[in-house]
Formats: sequence, C-alpha cells, structure tokens
Amino acid sequence: MALMHSLADLLAWLGWALIPFLAVLSAVVFFHELGHYLVARWCGVKIDAFSLGFGPELAARVDSHGTRWRIAALPLGGYVKFHGDANVASAESGARPVGPGVDRSLTLAGQPLRNRAAIVLAGPVANFILAFVIFTGMFLAFGRVDHMARIGRVEADSPAAAAGFQAGDVVKAIDGHPIDSFEGLQESTLMSTGLPMNFTVDREGRDVNLTATPRVTLVDQGVFGKRRMGHLGLASSADPKDSKVEQCGLLSCATWGVKQEWFIIKATAAYVVGIFAGRESTDQVSGLIGAAEMTSVMAKISLWEVFSIAAWFSVSVGLMNLLPIPLLDGGHLVFYGCEALLGRPLSERTQEIGLRIGIVLVALLVVLTNSHDILRHFPGGN
Repeated sequence: MALMHSLADLLAWLGWALIPFLAVLSAVVFFHELGHYLVARWCGVKIDAFSLGFGPELAARVDSHGTRWRIAALPLGGYVKFHGDANVASAESGARPVGPGVDRSLTLAGQPLRNRAAIVLAGPVANFILAFVIFTGMFLAFGRVDHMARIGRVEADSPAAAAGFQAGDVVKAIDGHPIDSFEGLQESTLMSTGLPMNFTVDREGRDVNLTATPRVTLVDQGVFGKRRMGHLGLASSADPKDSKVEQCGLLSCATWGVKQEWFIIKATAAYVVGIFAGRESTDQVSGLIGAAEMTSVMAKISLWEVFSIAAWFSVSVGLMNLLPIPLLDGGHLVFYGCEALLGRPLSERTQEIGLRIGIVLVALLVVLTNSHDILRHFPGGN
C-alpha cells in the first residue's frame, strides 16, 4: 500500500510539475532556436541539425534541405548546428578556414558580419516575439482589470504617510511619467529598491507634488523565493466606480502586450543594476528547479496561467542569452562588435579562451541559481 501511495505521489508530481515545466521550456527553447534557424536559412546558411534537447537521440527526421530535426533525451535546452561549425556552440568563426570540402558560402562563418549578427540576435528576438504574442492573445481573450490610481487608504507610519499622501488622492505621474492605473503605481513602486520617487497627485482638483522613498521589504513568496520589494503603504480605492474590466481590439491589446513585456525587461534591468549598486542580493535568483515549481503552481490554477508564465520565461530566456558572456548569444555579439571595430575577427586563440571562460561562467550561474532553489526548502535557507 505504501508503494502505491509513493507511486501516486510521483505521478502527481510528474503531472503538476515536471510535465508542464518541460512543455513550457521546450516551447520557449524551440522558438528561440527557430529564430536562429529561420534567419540563417534566409541568409543562405545550411543547417545541419535542429535539436530539441541534448544527449542521445530519441527521434529524428531529415528534411529536403538536409537538416536533421531531432528530439534528444535531455529536454533542458536545444541548439541549431550550422554547416561547418566545429560543435553545437558555433565555435567555428571567421578567424579560421572551414574544413576541406565545405562550401564556405553555406556556413555561418562565411556570412558578412551583419548577417552573422542578425542570425545570432534572432534567437532572443524570437523569445520576445513569443512573449508578445502570448500576452496579446491573453488580453484579447480576457481583457484586463484596471483600477483607477485613486488612493483608498494610507497606512499609518508608512513612507506614504510620511510623504503626505491622503485618501482620495489620484496619482497622475511618477518621476514625470504618466500613471493611468493603480496597477501602474504598484509596478513602479515594486521596482523601486530604496530610491526616492517624485509623485504628482490630483487632490480635489489641484496638483500636489510629493516625494516618497519606498521601504524595501523582503517578502517570502513560497516557491517563488524571497523578493525584495518596494512598499509605500498605499491601498487602492474600494469604490466599484474606480475599477473596470477593459476589453481591447487587436491594436490596443498589442500595445498592452508590449507594455507588459517592457515592464518585465525594466524590472529585470533594475534588479541587475541593483545588484551592482549593492541594493539587491543574488539570493533572489531562481534556476530550473525554481522554474519547475513555479510552473507547477500555475498549472494547478489554470492553463492560462501556464501561458502567462511561459511568456515570462520567454522574456527571461531572451534577456539571459543577451548577456555578454561567450557561449551565449550576447557573447557572440560582443565578438562581432570587436570585429567591427578592429576590421578583422578576433584571433582563434582569443575566441577559444573566451568560450572556455563562458562555459565556466554559465556553469557557475547554473550552480548558483539551483543551489538557491534547493536551500529554500531547508529551514534558514534563502
């Protein structure tokens, strides 16, 4: 009987955590690699392999262009192998000749610099496009709930109370940027990590300027880890007249989709800057384990929440791949930038050293993020 219960628990975990996560990850990776593939084909580069996953091959087919489409046993990534590449990391470069019998015009290395840069950039761009399509589709299906940026309550002894906020104030702008909803006010506040914010509020028909510095608090969000968030001490109006469900046409929904994606990018950038400025800590980052747990939580809510987190993951993967680390797309773009400045590719030796450094940095990042995910499950952990 105990064995049956254990098996049932395992199946439940597979159903709610592993399977949804692998589905989301595979979709995000597929579109990332598809971006590389499509632009490379458009530029005339031959693709030897398109792999979803790493390791032993589970299934494969070769298309009429000679590309081997494969599904591998370890579904934690993927790659496009360009013709003439020394390995799946696209180690072949313009700094050295391609092998004998290889038509250079069909290789990535044989392309003009602008084509190589476009092919590399296409992966992250595909991730941003995927997130945009998901967000836009969700807005088309459900619209969004907007709360007027009217203050319903000011917490006592809060930064907002100290700044002079009053119930009934309507926030019009933050640091000169217009605010059209309470959700916009919350987003701006959450991204603030102890920096002063200048508010313009409408108070009984006249503009009042207030300055408040959100108090940074560490909030435990369960499987989402601990997050440092800015807290002002403001609550939205409870008057039904100050909230509405807003539907949108295609253009408006697309605009909302862009804004949602831009918020994720800004929040990520603010966090990275905060780390270097000493306002943030690396204990907030999550790896594959944390991502699987997040997906599990969303899958238990609804399918649409899975789509939402897929969009967030897609933006995150796009941004991560733009990091200027050799091995990632951003590292290749750095090499190409140096080539444009120098008028020639970096030496083979320099690129090989950079690739090795990149492998070490990526490995350290994987260990760091997943160790935080594991430690969260222990008392006193992150």
